[in-house]
Amino acid sequence: MIGSLFVTFLKIGLFTFGGGYAMIAQIKEYVVEKKKWLTDEELLEIIAIAESTPGPIAINLASFVGYKKKGILGSIVATLGVIIPSLIIIYCISIFLSSLMENKIVQYAFIGIKCSVCFLILKAGLTMLIKLVKQVELNDKILKLFSLFIFIFSFITLIILEIFSINFSSIFLILIGGFLSISFYSLINHFKRGIK
Repeated sequence: MIGSLFVTFLKIGLFTFGGGYAMIAQIKEYVVEKKKWLTDEELLEIIAIAESTPGPIAINLASFVGYKKKGILGSIVATLGVIIPSLIIIYCISIFLSSLMENKIVQYAFIGIKCSVCFLILKAGLTMLIKLVKQVELNDKILKLFSLFIFIFSFITLIILEIFSINFSSIFLILIGGFLSISFYSLINHFKRGIK
């Protein structure tokens, strides 16, 4: 199991460009679909926690999965597995960076990689949204619509901020989304109790 954790996260670290959110799709494929180490619901919860805690999301996810399967040793092994490829690649790039970036082929390759990373992040986000909407506690149509509203609001806000180059931390959007959701959920529960 320890070896499997290391090799799995080594593959994720080696073959995923873009890091962070781009890795979520790969982590889901390996950890949920192939290895069955987590369920979709557990992965959603871990992503929310990993996003809220300090450090890169992929490393936080690797650490949690490793800890869940094999305790502290599993956590260390999974984390090392996901870090080692990036460490080696970044070190090699730093040695040859100036000559590499002058190469037209490398410049075009990075343009293609950026487009692919954008798609991977969007795919991971949409997959999580669909799973979230299908969760048991969101059977109520109003709550499903509200979740969709929060997603669309956040997505459009981030695009507008990016277009106008406004420096606004996504942490505030997360906090606003959490506050709105808690307020809305409390209001719905209060309304339901009033009807009964």
